[in-house]
Amino acid sequence: MNLALYLQRTATANPNAPAVYSGTQLQLNYGELLQRTTALAGYLKHAFGVKPGDRVAIYAANCVEYLEILHAILWIGAVSVPVNYKLHNKELDYVLADCEARVLIVSQALSACTDNLANPPAHILIPGSPEYGQALQHAGAPMYDCGPDELASLFYTSGTTGRPKGVMQSHGNLQAMTVSYLTDVDTSDPADVMVYAAPMSHGAGLYNYVHMLSGARHLVPLSGGFEPAELAELAASMGRLTFFAAPTMVKRLLDYVIDSGADVSGFKTIVYGGGPMYVEDIQQALPVFGPRFVQIYGQGECPMAITALARHHLADATHPNWKERIASVGLPQSMVDVRVINAKGAPLDAGEIGEVAVRGAPVMQGYWRNEAATQKTLRDGWLLTGDTGFLDRNGFLTLHDRSKDLIISGGSNIYPREVEEVLLTHANVSEVAVVGQLDAEWGEVPVAFVVTRKGCTVEESELDRLCLDNLARFKRPKHYHIISALPKNSYGKVLKTELRQRLSTINI
Repeated sequence: MNLALYLQRTATANPNAPAVYSGTQLQLNYGELLQRTTALAGYLKHAFGVKPGDRVAIYAANCVEYLEILHAILWIGAVSVPVNYKLHNKELDYVLADCEARVLIVSQALSACTDNLANPPAHILIPGSPEYGQALQHAGAPMYDCGPDELASLFYTSGTTGRPKGVMQSHGNLQAMTVSYLTDVDTSDPADVMVYAAPMSHGAGLYNYVHMLSGARHLVPLSGGFEPAELAELAASMGRLTFFAAPTMVKRLLDYVIDSGADVSGFKTIVYGGGPMYVEDIQQALPVFGPRFVQIYGQGECPMAITALARHHLADATHPNWKERIASVGLPQSMVDVRVINAKGAPLDAGEIGEVAVRGAPVMQGYWRNEAATQKTLRDGWLLTGDTGFLDRNGFLTLHDRSKDLIISGGSNIYPREVEEVLLTHANVSEVAVVGQLDAEWGEVPVAFVVTRKGCTVEESELDRLCLDNLARFKRPKHYHIISALPKNSYGKVLKTELRQRLSTINI
């Protein structure tokens, strides 16, 4: 079953229902959205020769065209490759080459990047351009009849080696995720408004499918992203707002509501995930917003669908285990089985800390053309998440640490080794270690400890420029500390725990 059937069914049954908004202004009803989607699909197929299984990359910030682009790709059986628009040109180049994209659809604001691509696809299409307008007038194409195991999307996530890996998400994986939302996260109906305040290339965009299926309204803020004042105004004017947010975004919205006294009655559901939510923050938020929060835990390898902490669990402050539960990431979602295992893969008892493993319909097929990484991560049907934690006797999962040293800053993933490898290209740098430091605004920020070569010096400005020239801006360290040696154990492994402890004694 093709995921694009969700749009077709809703648009066929209710063509005049409102579909896509820019701010508070209605841009498209469902009939118009379907017409534009099928026309664009026809153009991709006939003008660009896109065949089932071909990869089409999307490099764009949130925009009203994103949904029609995504569904047009699915419509003809092609594979969407949503790329983080914050990535550096070199990182974009790698993704385009690795997935062998036939087409790149890039927003006007980012189109200049195509002049410097080393691996440009055969075709480039820019929403808002005359050619895009022509594409929307093209004859429509029939929907491709695909099976549940056929590839729908490649989601690129950096690995611990610093090389991005393409997570293969099938139509069946994303359908299972959609069913899980309705079962474990929230209801959805035509009166709801799904607001894309977080990047549509990531988790927020994945939630378009369930809201497309239910015939809800889709709204792209005029800012294109997350602005607390704008969200509060939209809640007041539109009502029944639902959105996905990183915990740091929730904290910023909470601070704004407390300072401004904004009315929160227009918010329906705030789904948070993508990083740790501190107990103090959610305890402060619940009395202000009421029972409007749901937490989810997922990965690109099992998108949005590992566990969920329901609103009634979050709101039930009378429960004797309430504080422990709101510190958890909830119960396994309906389409998966979750275990905590030891190094040999054996399940652990309640309360014992080990690696979180998950299996079920939402779990990825593997990594694109990376069999070694696939075999390392998928074992006997179980996805090894790389996260450590424990299950309590009631089945609630609490994450303990991230075994891959992942840094989550403002909901975006930063892998230290990727940054370290860039810094090590400086001629005067001998060793480097990047760790995350707690930050009130971003949750975590990357910090680099640098050892210079004997007799050499290096300026922080040089290191910063090196990162800006090779990495997305959000990945560059916020601080650099030049030290004489990195702490190591007897096996020569850098003790990052000790570096994190040092940060607490450094006045930044």
